[in-house]
Amino acid sequence: MVRLLLGDDHRIVREGLKQVLADAPDVAVVGEAQSGPEVLAQVRHLQGTLGLDLVLLDIAMPGCDGLEVLQILRHEFPLLPVLMLSTYPEQQYAVRCIKLGAGGYLNKSADPDDMVAAVRKVAAGGMYVTPATAEALASAMGAKAAAAGSKTAAAGVTALDALSHREHQVYRLLSTGQTVGEIGAQLKLASNTVSTYRARILEKTGAKNDVELALLAERHARNATQL
Repeated sequence: MVRLLLGDDHRIVREGLKQVLADAPDVAVVGEAQSGPEVLAQVRHLQGTLGLDLVLLDIAMPGCDGLEVLQILRHEFPLLPVLMLSTYPEQQYAVRCIKLGAGGYLNKSADPDDMVAAVRKVAAGGMYVTPATAEALASAMGAKAAAAGSKTAAAGVTALDALSHREHQVYRLLSTGQTVGEIGAQLKLASNTVSTYRARILEKTGAKNDVELALLAERHARNATQL
């Protein structure tokens, strides 16, 4: 029996996922969480009682996003498999999730049979990779090889993996030339909050300003298409 913790901040999504998984007699949802901190609390509790075989975790979680939760789980429970779940395309987040230690990346629009197959494979210690994820991984390897010739470029591209989900969102918008105010309005964040994210992004990537961020984004995109 696969004992699973489901982490998603939307109740209707959790109910839909539970309905899909209910058709698998060897899968049991033993816990639910609607925020990052709640996922961590539930894992710590369940690991000491029922035990867990898998965490099915959404990326966009309040309190502490899924990528941050994944890193904490990898540190505290290195043997506990985590399958990431999102509405974002594989090209945007699958590679980052796998690099951070996820056992796979699944889009919420996936076929129910594929979802059950992914749960079983990752819970058993395997890696679930869709064709789109495989292509994204191959492109990332090509980008890494292309950047290897430039120490500065390689450092900047690698630093992108260290960005949290929200930081990555802000980075993508900054690199397109949007202002702090425009980003705040789009993401429903206060301008000073966006400014804080911007400062963290600049520190992590080594970029001095938004122009350098745009150049980093352009270089990263170009390298990813050179395969």
